[in-house]
Amino acid sequence: MIGFDHIKTIYFLGIGGIGMSALARYFKHVGYEVLGYDRTETVLTRQLAEEGIDVHYEDLPGVLEKRVEKLSCLVVYTPAIPADLGERVFLEENGFVMKKRSEVLGMICNTGLCVAVAGTHGKTSVSTMLAHLMKNSLVGCNAFLGGISKNYQSNLLLDTESKWFVAEADEFDRSFLRLFPNLALITSTDADHLDIYGTHNEIVNSFNEFAGQVKEGGSVIVKEGLPITQTNNNARYYSYSLTAKADFCAENLELKDETYRYNLIYPEGKVEGLRLNYPGLMNVENSVAACALAIQAGVTPEELKKALPKYEGVKRRFDIRFRGKDYLLIDDYAHHPTELNATIASVKAMFETRKITGIFQPHLFSRTNDFADGFAEELSKLDEVILLDIYPAREKPTPGVTSKIIFDQIKNENKKLIKKEELTGIADELYPGVIMMMGAGDIDTLVEPMIEKLRLKENA
Repeated sequence: MIGFDHIKTIYFLGIGGIGMSALARYFKHVGYEVLGYDRTETVLTRQLAEEGIDVHYEDLPGVLEKRVEKLSCLVVYTPAIPADLGERVFLEENGFVMKKRSEVLGMICNTGLCVAVAGTHGKTSVSTMLAHLMKNSLVGCNAFLGGISKNYQSNLLLDTESKWFVAEADEFDRSFLRLFPNLALITSTDADHLDIYGTHNEIVNSFNEFAGQVKEGGSVIVKEGLPITQTNNNARYYSYSLTAKADFCAENLELKDETYRYNLIYPEGKVEGLRLNYPGLMNVENSVAACALAIQAGVTPEELKKALPKYEGVKRRFDIRFRGKDYLLIDDYAHHPTELNATIASVKAMFETRKITGIFQPHLFSRTNDFADGFAEELSKLDEVILLDIYPAREKPTPGVTSKIIFDQIKNENKKLIKKEELTGIADELYPGVIMMMGAGDIDTLVEPMIEKLRLKENA
């Protein structure tokens, strides 16, 4: 399988990552021994352990050599794993076969027909929605997702009868250039990961290179207005949009009782009466993108009409976690100014008469430094702002870069800068209305404690 017939064991450095854990589950399913390391125990790593995957949390150089035959083991890692991690150093110095996650994902997807969803934001929602549409059709699919599908409670979908693989194509570290898909979609090319790319222009160039890797006879679908040039002569290019004129777009869009209804215009005709029961205007646009890819993969209009209303979303993507008399709490992964803009706009459109409080945890020192003014501009649109400390993820602290550089630029005077440990303690002070908890770090671990506080407050 995938050129590793002699491999018996797959070892993951960083197994708790959302992309890595999907791969781990896949290899476990197809019969390999799977084990791995991660720095922190999480709900996801505990689930992997329950599924029979051995996970440890201490940096133990040499532990693998004691357990497996070197020549029958493949080590999979991500760029997020520090170069000086003891286990990584040991494995590199002792000749273990090591491959990046993106390379392994590409090798799997290249065994069949691949549809890859790329973009600096939106790719998880589109790929998860697409996987749902394809799974509920005669086409079927396997899918490696960048989030947990609420329909299937997993980031991995399997269908042994289907040749299709849905993959989230990650631009970080140019990982998506390992994919050579039959169908590709690009949702956005915003400036991000400037620690990797240096300039916005380099990001755009990388997305154009990705589009150029679509196989002969395939299709590239691009959000209308993006700076993607049609340089791949082997593929057809299409555009999509929510309402602007494009090859795939929505018409007669209306919102009623938190359900969106619209007709989908596509090159061969029109799909009338589509319904999306998942909130957020940006998710309507995501559904246009997902339907466009699904049609290209062979899903019929009738299959779309049956499947789309049953889509339940992705955990941490406009995820309504609590509804009470006075409070509603939304958990969202937004971690870039463009994503904040879309999420805040959708909430304001849906809950026009309610006060909106945003609790935001910046992610990465580099991203905070690059986009402090953009974060401040978007957060200023809220009725109340609570800003937490930066979640560092893979980075070490940068002198002079803290959440305060965002805080000082927020024009709304109703703002607080606190440590995350203080958040539940100020729950009693929050305005009645919509509470938005946003960020890509560990702010999600505070959602349940916040819900409990709000529930107690409502019942007082």
